[in-house]
This record gives sequence, C-alpha cells and structure tokens, in this order.
Amino acid sequence: MAITDSIINYRRFLKRRNYSKYTLRNYMNTLRHFVLWLDVPIEETTHKKLLSFIDHLLDKRLKPKTINCYLYSIRGFYEYLINEEQVAMNNPVKRGYALRLSRPLPRYLREEQIIRLFDVIDSPRDLAMFKLMLRCGLRVEEVANLTLAAVDLARGQVFVYEGKGCKDRVVYLSKDAYQALVKYLKLRPCSRAKKLFLVDKGRFKGKPIKVRGIQYRMQHYAKKAGLNVCCHQLRHTMATQMLNADADIVTIQDLLGHSRIMTTQRYCQLSNQKVRRDYYKAMQKVLQRHSL
Repeated sequence: MAITDSIINYRRFLKRRNYSKYTLRNYMNTLRHFVLWLDVPIEETTHKKLLSFIDHLLDKRLKPKTINCYLYSIRGFYEYLINEEQVAMNNPVKRGYALRLSRPLPRYLREEQIIRLFDVIDSPRDLAMFKLMLRCGLRVEEVANLTLAAVDLARGQVFVYEGKGCKDRVVYLSKDAYQALVKYLKLRPCSRAKKLFLVDKGRFKGKPIKVRGIQYRMQHYAKKAGLNVCCHQLRHTMATQMLNADADIVTIQDLLGHSRIMTTQRYCQLSNQKVRRDYYKAMQKVLQRHSL
C-alpha cells in the first residue's frame, strides 16, 4: 500500500466532509508522527503495537487529552482505509483505549473581576471584541473570522458563519455590546479587508487581526488588571450569567453553538445562584404543604 497516497486521499476525504483547516492540519500532523514512529506497514498495525504507541506518547509526557486526540484521528484514518479503500484489516484503535480525563468545571469571571478587566481596556476595537465574547458567547476564532457583512446592526444581531464544527448560528447584541461595536465601526480604518476587526498599528496595520493577536491583547489586559484570564472564560461567563438569569438551557445551547446539550449542562454545576433560588422556591412550597 502506498501510504503517502492513502494519507493524501484521506485529506481529500476530510475536505469533502467540510472539516476546518485547523482540524485538517492537526489530523495530518498526528498521522505524520504516527507513521514516522511505526516500524511495520500501516495495514499490519496490531492492537499491541497501538498500545506501545500510547506508551511512547506517555513517555513524552503528553497530556491525556492530547493523546486522546491522537487516538481519535488515527482511528478515523483506519476507518477510512477499511470503509473507503476496502483494506482488509481490523481497526487497531479500540474505543476503550482512550485515556480517562478529569472534567474540570468551566472557569468563569465573577462580577467584580469583569469590572476590573473591562476598566483597563482602553481600545475601542478591543472593547468591541471582548464584549462580543462576554455578551454573545463567541469563541476567539469566531471573533477573528467575523466579517462586516455578518453584522446586522438594524436587527441587533450577528451571523456566525462556519463556527466550530462548521456550524452557522445567529447571536444577539446586548445594549453594551451594540454600543461598543458601533463605536469601533466609527473609528475602523478604511480597508479592502472584509474582516471586521483589523490590526490598528505596526507593519500589519489595516490587515485582519489573527487569533493569536486577540489572545495577546487579552494577556495584556489581564496582566494590567492583575487577573488570570483567557478569552474563553468570557464565553463561560456569558453561559453562567444566562443560567443565573433563568435562561432556558436549550436557548443557551443554541447561542453557544453546542452540538450536544450535555456540553451546555456542565454550566449548571456553576450556576449556584439559580440553584439557590430554585431550592428556596421549592422548599417554600414543601413547607406550605407539609407544615408541622
């Protein structure tokens, strides 16, 4: 079997299924590492050989989540060989091989932390970017990929095209996010770039800001505010605040673009205020019915 041809064909197969360029890059890097490590033809890989590869990754001190990503992409490649290229073999990556992961609760910002962070943001562009994360639940990649055409100020909404999993969705602008966005648009430099947020200084001025550039800005403001904050925590904060305000969990799922309701339900463990209100409300009824 020409392994190079198979990998190229697999990449084309994933592209036809509309996988993002980031996923394609990660899958190809994973397969390259696996093939370089492998000392037998790829179709002769056994379960025992796969377990040795897991031990190899553990010896390199890779995190369990990273190792599971390796296993997921390698399993997908073998499924492609078996189902699409009709290679007669068993998939060496059994589903039970995935390493057990801890499930830490999503980290969110308390109200006083939100105030501290946004008090030090002095750039209209940065304020608009981070308000979209905090009020609309956008991921950093989604903010970087926003275009001018995706913003509908008249209806107070933003179209998120090809978010995670290549899913489209609509999010809505709160009053403060709307005001921050309008202020930035008035100051946005003229540019042929279709992207909404642009670099505002330096050699790349006028070019679309990249994900890493947005993350650097967050690191700058977090250090200035004396906080340990990342962009994704603003998204977690939005979900938690929505739950505490008694928003329906299915509504939050749609706004965040989660494929599974179980992902959104993790925020219920953080929503202490809602749990507290629900407890006292229910307990009041219990005591009224069963007064001693």
